Amino acid sequence: MSKIGKQLIIIPENVEIKINQQEIKVKGPQGELSQSIPPQIKLILRDSPDKELAPGKELQVIPQEKSKNSSALWGLLRALIFNMVKGVTEGFEKKLEIEGVGYRASLQDNKLILNLGFSHPIEVVAPAGIEFKVDKNVITISGIDKQMVGQIAAEIRAYRKPEPYKGKGIHYVGEVIRRKSGKKAATTE
Repeated sequence: MSKIGKQLIIIPENVEIKINQQEIKVKGPQGELSQSIPPQIKLILRDSPDKELAPGKELQVIPQEKSKNSSALWGLLRALIFNMVKGVTEGFEKKLEIEGVGYRASLQDNKLILNLGFSHPIEVVAPAGIEFKVDKNVITISGIDKQMVGQIAAEIRAYRKPEPYKGKGIHYVGEVIRRKSGKKAATTE
């Protein structure tokens, strides 16, 4: 039994859901997302019984058979649909911070220009549905697809990972970088 899969997904009133044979489409104020449904999973959409607590509708994800694979897909699909509903209503964002002398980021149309100490600037083109914002040394990546936002943030971070001695590089806001002591500090102890 999947603990995550058993939970109902509360659908707000401003979100519209269409379930076809092997696909679900979620449309909201921020945009529209779709996800394919494996044949061993069934979706049931119904009105919420408690209108005060949860106005709108409820979506229940149910496995068709009892197997290890369908149990794993059960929880996965429920989490994916929940993230789709959250994405089309609120959206997702990741923040990256640049540290280092001469390391800069700027925005040019829908391109992010990174100067990270290489002989050339790095240009990152925003894919459809992704938006970049730059405020001093903080890059904000936002969009409705959680997977794509995280993937773009990870790719940008990979251009110059934070190094352990001075902490120079690109890291997530709030990420703790484990620091190493240098050669001089190690010999004096």
